Amino acid sequence: MSQLFLSVAKYCLYLAMTVVCCQADDWRQGSGPTGDFQTDSPVPTKWSVVSGEKVAWTLSLPETGQSTPVICEGKVFLTTLKPVEADSELGKDLIAWCCDAVSGEVLWKRELIGKHPLRLSGCFSDSSSPPAVTDGKHVVFINASSGISCFTLAGELVWFRDFLSVGRCVPFAHRGKLIFTRQIYPPEANGAFPHRYADSPKEMWTQLQAVEIESGKLVWTTECGINMGVAVTPQQLNDGRSVVVAGRGGGHGPPEKPSGVSLVDLEDGTTIWTLEIEKFFATQTFGIRDDLVHLFHASEHLSVDAKNGQVVQRIPLDQHLTVRRSGRPEITKQDQAVGPYPGRNITQTSNLLVGPWNYFRHYKQPWIGRVNVESKEVEFLEVPLQLSRVTEMPDELLWFDPSKKRIESQTLIPNDMRNSRGFVVYGDKRSKGSGWGHIAAASPTVAGPHLYIPVINGTVYVLKWDSEQLDDSALVSINDLGLAGESYHRASLSFSNGRLYAHTIKSLICISD
Repeated sequence: MSQLFLSVAKYCLYLAMTVVCCQADDWRQGSGPTGDFQTDSPVPTKWSVVSGEKVAWTLSLPETGQSTPVICEGKVFLTTLKPVEADSELGKDLIAWCCDAVSGEVLWKRELIGKHPLRLSGCFSDSSSPPAVTDGKHVVFINASSGISCFTLAGELVWFRDFLSVGRCVPFAHRGKLIFTRQIYPPEANGAFPHRYADSPKEMWTQLQAVEIESGKLVWTTECGINMGVAVTPQQLNDGRSVVVAGRGGGHGPPEKPSGVSLVDLEDGTTIWTLEIEKFFATQTFGIRDDLVHLFHASEHLSVDAKNGQVVQRIPLDQHLTVRRSGRPEITKQDQAVGPYPGRNITQTSNLLVGPWNYFRHYKQPWIGRVNVESKEVEFLEVPLQLSRVTEMPDELLWFDPSKKRIESQTLIPNDMRNSRGFVVYGDKRSKGSGWGHIAAASPTVAGPHLYIPVINGTVYVLKWDSEQLDDSALVSINDLGLAGESYHRASLSFSNGRLYAHTIKSLICISD
């Protein structure tokens, strides 16, 4: 009983440290109220934007954008690109939006000027991808093409810092500080990042930084580097320390060394320990449970002691493999359609630790997987790649063709990549694909007992995350965010006061009972 009391007390202290003025049910940063992409408050599990089922309101946005909607004090904050007037592949200037969370009314907009163009509507990120962060008095917006701007909730500029951040940054607030992923080297003129920095010195490393939200003053920079594709989330150890896991290693020749993970103290940015992992792909979300850091490496799931950085458990992802196919008979590992799959097994940043399960989407197959870090059980459920829904017509579930070599290139109903005004706005052909495989996924989010998994093609899977078995009974619903091919969506879903918010290439959408 005393241990339970201490755990509850530590959690309450953590909430008090992180939630300043916003309501407890607000989604004040891209990773949610406490930075773990989770809230206890339930929201709708079944809806349709196509038919209008449970759609409270829709705000048509003039231009593409990828930021997860952030909600605080009855306001929604997000960013889009500045409207273009022709088909475009690159963009750098943003519009910051503040809307009423109940009605969708636009309260104010501010322009965020960019410097370095990035590919529009990228399947990994674009200038608008970093979500806003608010402490209840201020709201901070990041333009991944230029810098960081802080406003009051009424839209008055407080400060601007010329800090370049990575597009896949998931900034968060901690004890009055904004924690974000800073990048030194800019993209090339075509909006892509080159490979030539692989052997660059530490001065060129991507690192975590902390600035005061009140003043914009730089507080600390980590000694260790971090990969540009890590979805950074705050964690708490059993002794009460607030930490974050920084991962290194990935594509495009990142300069940060060594590949692997480091545990960082959020008070001052110091490195607690470093674990080197050869050929590590760090582009994921790292969760801590019972002082164990859980992560994916190639065809294994690793658990690392958070006290000393030693690997204490390895779980093969393809041993005794069973895949349950939605609406189909169960098949086993001996079936030719089933692995093993050496190398990467996870679509980037598609994973989330929820209770004892580390959920993820497979890199090479249309499987939602989960690893039980306690029982060591690995389960997979095959799901359709896309839902095609048309008013007054039966739903059509579109399945992956296993004869295709790459899952991300299979285009069932390809994304048309048009904004609400009809202009084509994208700079990477992979944005038209399935949303699985070699892309950076939006992080899943949790509302009460349900896990919400959004995909680039506008399909959203809802699962009961604590289901005894990962099968059809766990799959609660498959939902749409608009017509198939017209609802490109690379933001996480966010929740507040019983409402669900989604940001697509065309719209800001509020779902409510």
